[in-house]
Amino acid sequence: MKPIRERLVQRWMRIGTEFLPFADAASAELPLGRLLRLSLFQVTVGFAMVLLIGTLNRVLIVELGVPAWLVSLMVGLPLVFAPFRAFIGFRSDVHVSALGWRRVPYIWMGTLLQFGGLAIMPFALLILSGDTHGPRWIGQFASALAFLLVGAGMQTTQTAGLALATDLATEETRPNVVALMYVMLLVGMVGAGLAFGRLLAVFSEIRLIQVVQGAAVVTMALNLAALWKQEARGTVRKIVARTNATFRDSWRQFTKQKNAIRFLITVGLGTAAFNMQDIVLEPYGGEVLHLPVAATTTLTAMLALGMLAAFLIAARCLVHGADPYRIAAYGAVLGLFAFAGVIMAAPLEAPLMFRLGVLAIGFGGGFFSVGTLAGAMARERNGESGLALGAWGAVQATCAGLAIALGGAVRDGIASLAAHGSLGTALMGASTGYAAVYQIEIVLLFATLVAIGPLVRSGLKAAETEETEYKLAEASN
Repeated sequence: MKPIRERLVQRWMRIGTEFLPFADAASAELPLGRLLRLSLFQVTVGFAMVLLIGTLNRVLIVELGVPAWLVSLMVGLPLVFAPFRAFIGFRSDVHVSALGWRRVPYIWMGTLLQFGGLAIMPFALLILSGDTHGPRWIGQFASALAFLLVGAGMQTTQTAGLALATDLATEETRPNVVALMYVMLLVGMVGAGLAFGRLLAVFSEIRLIQVVQGAAVVTMALNLAALWKQEARGTVRKIVARTNATFRDSWRQFTKQKNAIRFLITVGLGTAAFNMQDIVLEPYGGEVLHLPVAATTTLTAMLALGMLAAFLIAARCLVHGADPYRIAAYGAVLGLFAFAGVIMAAPLEAPLMFRLGVLAIGFGGGFFSVGTLAGAMARERNGESGLALGAWGAVQATCAGLAIALGGAVRDGIASLAAHGSLGTALMGASTGYAAVYQIEIVLLFATLVAIGPLVRSGLKAAETEETEYKLAEASN
């Protein structure tokens, strides 16, 4: 028995880390356990996203009878804070607290904002629903404040948290760290969706208060665990040399980097392209392809599954030296075929083609997101990773929100014109409004490929230069 056990142990030890998800993300400076604990801040961001966009969106309109336009306005309020992510990242770059921390104070402040917004939100919503004797304007103001606080907390926590992950990870492990952070965001979203759905299966106002306040407590607990002993006190590692630099100066230096503005334009165009269909995805399956509610509900899971697979594959490619901009470009190309397949599923009456298209949209979007985030991390200079990641996050969040709002407006507008025959009898079907949204996304993806082309070429030139220098060094030796 002993020789058999020894052989089994030896064979098990020969299994490479490539077969263990994210084992390569760890390093001597950042062990896997510490990295997983740090990624918990992404889980709480996923909680908040599901709560704002999914659970409360439905509960307010259906159970509490709040007008849909007012709900849409409140859900969009967190985007007001998105453009400030670049400034938050810059401040976390140059800030040195009395305890010697840079990132931790901003993650902590973001956590407090999230907790405060979630703590007052259920009571504000109940006033807004008219189920009390208080003035209605108090509920409107308090609800807007709650949504704004949660949104500001999410943006602050995520920006500073990703910057801290960049500080702690080595250059070789950053691609896997990027993918792990995205996977944990998905884990938080999926887990929150399942938990909130189960807890609110039998709805009551008291249960809603308990669920939202429970989310606030879990957010505080997980973020505290994420922060514990992550950033060393008093360290001077990667402290920015010009601590008295202004945001304008740092932003000017950032934009002077080669293709920095083109990079941000690429992020904005690609993000808008992949997110415009979010609000019309399930209605398209139900109204055009006549899928039941259970079938359309699985579409979000298929989208997330495609993204998860893309994260794993992209991380593996990046670790082996792939160009992040080329990875993002592959995602955009795949998105072209995915959106075309979704459009063709309606005239062909092919639900399977539609599902495969949704899966491919998630895969292409995951490739694009991981590639551009890795590109943002690579633009870190002199420890100013917060500014680069903040700029990436600001552009991404703003463009995603605007694209979702525009997607709904385009669908309603085109559908109204088609129903009245203004576009001709051939386009009077229910699919016309949805097809217009997907066609706009295809145009945006073509624009993304045009914008990203020079970024890919610059990456190839850099790789060729490094290879030439290496060969010259070898020859000289």
